[in-house]
Amino acid sequence: MAQKPMTKTQLVAALADEMGSDKKTAGAALDAITSVVTKEVSGGGAVPIPGIGKVYCRDRPARMVRNPATGEQIHKGADRQVKVTIAKALKDSVNN
Repeated sequence: MAQKPMTKTQLVAALADEMGSDKKTAGAALDAITSVVTKEVSGGGAVPIPGIGKVYCRDRPARMVRNPATGEQIHKGADRQVKVTIAKALKDSVNN
């Protein structure tokens, strides 16, 4: 059975412990990273996070999609999608 995902509170506590500081400072650092990544990716840029991966935005063309409830074909306009490429170091640490 899979473990439950870590909550933001647990992440902040773990960051504070790893940084050797208090939870308020760790929470502010996490919020700052989130803000920077959000601004950069929404503007079309990419953000590498060393040891974790790269967060970027990809354009998707207009296409036909199917409504699963009715089976009807619907035209979906072009949009953008956030993608994450995982770093090789993280993949290797999980698989070893």
